[in-house]
Amino acid sequence: MTLALATDATTVTRIEIADHVEPAFVAGPATRDDLLAAARTAGARPALLAVLGDLPDRPYAELRQLWTDLPEVPITR
Repeated sequence: MTLALATDATTVTRIEIADHVEPAFVAGPATRDDLLAAARTAGARPALLAVLGDLPDRPYAELRQLWTDLPEVPITR
């Protein structure tokens, strides 16, 4: 998996991801496409969309499950 974590200005954080995708979990488990749709609706920047686009295509029952597939993503900058 290739992540968009290049420089501090483009670093995507777990907090940023959570802020953009949390609404995707309101109706239950969220797929990668659900997460991308929620992030786009929330105005996510391209680097964040790239990280989400690299996720495996599977359902995530809760936000915390994303971190298993995104271990390199820091909590904050």
